Amino acid sequence: MSDTITVQVAQRGVVTLPKSIREAYGLQPGDTLTLLDLGGVLLLSPRRSEVDALAERITQALTERGETIESMLHALREERERYAS
Repeated sequence: MSDTITVQVAQRGVVTLPKSIREAYGLQPGDTLTLLDLGGVLLLSPRRSEVDALAERITQALTERGETIESMLHALREERERYAS
């Protein structure tokens, strides 16, 4: 589908997707969409962001290894100090 469709932002920021779009992509009430801001161009995708999925996998792997934000920040500081010297 490559047609240009104009939609209007209603009160509270609500945007209604045309029925033809909802049907074409099988969108149902309550479905989650990914909104990317590409420097002023807004991209709305029915797919989940791959970045979000990757971040979750990385978080899970680090948590399983016992890593914390504090331990990673500490390791980062050590590496920066080594690099600077």
